[in-house]
Amino acid sequence: MHKQVMDPAGPLDTSGEHLMLAVEEIVRYVRRSATTGGLSPAASSALGRLGREGPQRLTELARAENVSQPNMTQLVTRMERAGLVRRTADRADGRGVLVEATDSGLEVFRQRRAERADALEQLVEELTEPERRAVAIALPALARVIQDRQARS
Repeated sequence: MHKQVMDPAGPLDTSGEHLMLAVEEIVRYVRRSATTGGLSPAASSALGRLGREGPQRLTELARAENVSQPNMTQLVTRMERAGLVRRTADRADGRGVLVEATDSGLEVFRQRRAERADALEQLVEELTEPERRAVAIALPALARVIQDRQARS
């Protein structure tokens, strides 16, 4: 029997620990659902960032992904060999090099995103209607707060 999450009569647990456990479980589930390309978590994350944000300098990509530049260089080299990314000259600075997703890389990115979206949609379909409404309000609200914080910093 499944546990009713939204109990209007019960106390609402909004503690960081309680919510973090839920977020971690959701993220693990959704990440496991994306299998196209057989990418490592690091490659999936870097390709996702390039797919969402466009070409970046290797140093910027390493910083954004919270890895060392040598590790990012190795990862980009492996992704380049797989045909997912390419290095191009930075038109703004001829000495600089940008990493960008190839058409093949963008297709893998789109397929993986669709797989994750489908997995999340299947989870939401199993919720009660009040739970669905709560998710539809809460997740975009949390994303907005994150974007607001990033804009302020």
